[in-house]
Amino acid sequence: MKNQKADTSSDVMQTGILLDTGTNELEILEFHIDSDAGPEGPGVRHSFGVNVAKVMEVIESPGLEPLPSATHPSFRGIIPLRSHILPVIDLAVWLSITKASTARDNVIVTEFSKAVTGFVVSGVTGIHRVGWPEVIPPDGFLPNTGTQAIIGLVEREGHFIQLLDLETIIADLSPEDELSTAPTFVAPRELKALVADDSATIRLMLQKSLTRAGIIPTITTNGQEALETARALARKAASEGRPLSDFLDIIISDIEMPLMDGFTLTKNIKHDPILRDLPVVLYSSIITDELRHKGQSVGADRQISKPDLDTIPETAVQLVQEYERKRG
Repeated sequence: MKNQKADTSSDVMQTGILLDTGTNELEILEFHIDSDAGPEGPGVRHSFGVNVAKVMEVIESPGLEPLPSATHPSFRGIIPLRSHILPVIDLAVWLSITKASTARDNVIVTEFSKAVTGFVVSGVTGIHRVGWPEVIPPDGFLPNTGTQAIIGLVEREGHFIQLLDLETIIADLSPEDELSTAPTFVAPRELKALVADDSATIRLMLQKSLTRAGIIPTITTNGQEALETARALARKAASEGRPLSDFLDIIISDIEMPLMDGFTLTKNIKHDPILRDLPVVLYSSIITDELRHKGQSVGADRQISKPDLDTIPETAVQLVQEYERKRG
């Protein structure tokens, strides 16, 4: 597919692309932040990307200035946009990039985790359809970025696009909400869960909430690693003549991940003759009717929005019990 030129004054969701379920693909909006020239050399164009599904539209920046009283230097204030009043974050400041002055910046207006937020960038480049296997995990490529917000790299036309985890950025700006995982529920017996998420922030949150609820988590960083881990546990159970439930009771996965997304992971699990009896919970910062339909079509047992992740321990126990009742 050819790149699509983004219209910075229109709804970028109108791409005319329908992504089939289980094809392990996503659309990304590529944007850039231009750094200022300095004593070390000329300015550099830094390319980033976000999932188009999280983008409402792209607008021209109203020219917000830093607020001396802001709780974080990247906060640029709030702006009205139709029925919304949204906070605006300067991504260059958050990423520690000295941004070059431009005639007009853009604001990428996003909606995820039940919140609308604007992010100031130098400009928008276009839209790409990308296969998740094309997304290179940042480990080894970006060891010294100082941020966990870069979750993958995509190569396009001779340059790398760095995929940003916007949830990590928001969590960093609102640390009091980051780990609100005090359990109100404890599993009646010890369960074993396999977790897949590319975000270190969410992995830590789930590890803590599941452990506090009496559920032992095995943590993986993408769908491919989770599938390989599940199959390895199944082989171990078979070689020892034990039931799979001695090693694994449930799979809990993010939808958007490098190498293999949650839909494709679920599809593989539900088509595996041994693993198909495992319940699967999918979650995302955006659970639309379309995404819910996709999850149902590949066999996901539950789909949860990230702001409701504190319900996962109880949901996991309910699903395991439901499957046990079906098996008699």
